[in-house]
Amino acid sequence: MVVLAGGDLVLPNRIASGASLVIEGARIVAIEPKARIDSPGATVVETPECYIVPGFVDVHVHGVDGRDTLDEDDPLTQIASRLPRYGVTAFCPTTVACAPGALTHVLTQVGKARAERPVNSARVLPAHLESNFINPEYRGAQPAECLRLPLDSADRRAGLPPSREASADHRSLGGVGYGPPIREGDFSARDILDVIAAARPDIGIVTLAPELPGGVELVRALVSAGHHVSLGHSGASVDEAMAAIDAGARHATHLFNRMAPITHRAPGVAGAVLARNEVAAELICDGYHVHPAMSRIAIASKGVGRLMAITDGTAGSGLAVGSSARLGGRRIHVTEHAAVLDDGTLAGSTLTMDRAFRTIVTAFGFSVTEAATLCSTTPARELGLTGFGVLVEGAFADVVVLDRSFRVVRTFIDGREVYRSGAAA
Repeated sequence: MVVLAGGDLVLPNRIASGASLVIEGARIVAIEPKARIDSPGATVVETPECYIVPGFVDVHVHGVDGRDTLDEDDPLTQIASRLPRYGVTAFCPTTVACAPGALTHVLTQVGKARAERPVNSARVLPAHLESNFINPEYRGAQPAECLRLPLDSADRRAGLPPSREASADHRSLGGVGYGPPIREGDFSARDILDVIAAARPDIGIVTLAPELPGGVELVRALVSAGHHVSLGHSGASVDEAMAAIDAGARHATHLFNRMAPITHRAPGVAGAVLARNEVAAELICDGYHVHPAMSRIAIASKGVGRLMAITDGTAGSGLAVGSSARLGGRRIHVTEHAAVLDDGTLAGSTLTMDRAFRTIVTAFGFSVTEAATLCSTTPARELGLTGFGVLVEGAFADVVVLDRSFRVVRTFIDGREVYRSGAAA
């Protein structure tokens, strides 16, 4: 038994000040209104002047501390072991568009890590694919040479899966070309879909642009196969986005970023996401990718129950300004606010979830309880993780202790302490 005594417990709808969280085995067994210092047989961790929050769930993270999910060896084990220091207890390993062999490699790691979670590591959830099926005009740091169209017109008319010949062409959309792959020879959309089909249990979220030829059909196919389809890297009109939502899309990838700008006459995919309550949206909560004022508008519009704080963190997260790392095999540089490619293109963030939590409270002006909902409760619920993301009796004891500056002091997963800060040690 472990007792976290004397801290402020951030419960679903309130804060219980000076209370105790009682953990037995992997579960929370009691929430007591007073500090329970005298607990014979239990390990008592005194937490005065601390917040006790549910473990953070990051549904969009490419890497941390110099490791990227698409590195060639076994980066996932190291990423999972490093994330608890930032309060993350569960995460979706996220990939950029890549060739079939690289995708197979990372999904093999995901399957292995899900079956046998390494000691003292965050839970590895099914992967998030920022897939090959995105709009090249809104690709950002995604490699254009790895992008493919979901279906060509002939395949769509026949109701058939895309052929190698049709999908491997060098096409263009809006004047931007789909180039040949940079490794593994040529590959088609069908090759990528075959990899997805072979690893379905280990793929949770698939980001795509619904305006591409065959995009809405692909939404339906992926949803029927059990995946969460996310709208992102897209220039879709509001009507095209609405059609994808009607087809089953229920997620939006980093709202506002790499989407057509929202205007009062052409709200685009962002406007559709804000208008449709059935869609839960990601928001990069660093105050840079999305201005704090716009972040407040988005959270007020969707509500904390329909919006998820994410990092979009890269291998540059946790590294010093001026450091270099990799994103999908390409070099990125850590700047004061984000990560960029050699040419200055924004390439994800250097955010960590503890900083996202702090930004939501200090820069966006939301409460600690609302921040916990955004960072823990909503992402857990949207992924169907029953018993996670909340401090309630019977829930899994994935818990983070934060000091008053929202720095991580301790992290518990399944009731075991997996990280302790230098100060706490």
